[in-house]
Amino acid sequence: MTALFGIPIQALLGQLLLGLVNGSFYAVLSLGLAVIFGLLNIINFAHGALYMLGAFIAWMGLQYLGLNYWLMLIIAPIVVGAFGILTERALIRHLYKLDHLYGLLLTFGLTLLIEGLFRSLYGVSGQPYPTPDLLKGGVNLGFMYLPIYRAWVVVASILVCVATWFVIEKTRLGALLRAGTENPKLVE
Repeated sequence: MTALFGIPIQALLGQLLLGLVNGSFYAVLSLGLAVIFGLLNIINFAHGALYMLGAFIAWMGLQYLGLNYWLMLIIAPIVVGAFGILTERALIRHLYKLDHLYGLLLTFGLTLLIEGLFRSLYGVSGQPYPTPDLLKGGVNLGFMYLPIYRAWVVVASILVCVATWFVIEKTRLGALLRAGTENPKLVE
């Protein structure tokens, strides 16, 4: 068996692929954080809590309403986005001209409220969410068995990142967003 850096190639490739899957989750999570900071100039410490809120909304749609994974994949971001708009309109917009520390403190407080609410309602353990039929099973890559759901995470992450880049860099909406962050009086 060949080795690289004293690690068997199969183990190294498996770890690299798992790192890609985990990195895909982090890419989507950090994408929103970067866009919000870039556009609003607010350090949104609540971004992780909003990510968790989206996961819980998807779980609640399945658990309480019987809605499927694919439908909740559309509904959950819309609901979290609406919550984000409401939060921006009610709280964050008052902080734009203040020091970044105020935005950080406000969003940190929102994080504590959101996480505390869900911790008191559902506890600290993860909630079960069944894998959709289309994403069940796996693929034997020769060096490891990759679940199809994990491959879907990587593909979805790439699609979301490319779509976000495209909207911001190549569309009229993106041009307006960039202009508004550089000179807010242009879009008023």
